Amino acid sequence: MKHVLAERRGRWGEAAAAWFLRLRGWRIVGERVKTPRGEIDLIARRGKTVAFVEVKMRSRAVDLATAIDAYRLRRVAAAAEILLPRYGKNTENMQIDVILVAPWRWPHHLQNVWHG
Repeated sequence: MKHVLAERRGRWGEAAAAWFLRLRGWRIVGERVKTPRGEIDLIARRGKTVAFVEVKMRSRAVDLATAIDAYRLRRVAAAAEILLPRYGKNTENMQIDVILVAPWRWPHHLQNVWHG
């Protein structure tokens, strides 16, 4: 039962993050895209930029501070490398972003967090 609730909460967080990005002029071009190296929660484009977005949802805002780590970002970067030829056509910039979501709070968007 716990897993089902966590899955539901995660999907809600991803939907909130997608709408947050849309309100800022991004177009969502991929959701929950799986690769052999990992999954990308959202892929968004704005102008000549493609962003591979990791979404972290927590029930308490204080828990967001530890929601993302270097290991997870490496997995996102590895998956993004595989997906860039498909989603990065006609782009000049690629970035890895993180969106932190908690109930009753505006999502927090960390842009271009990976410089590996």
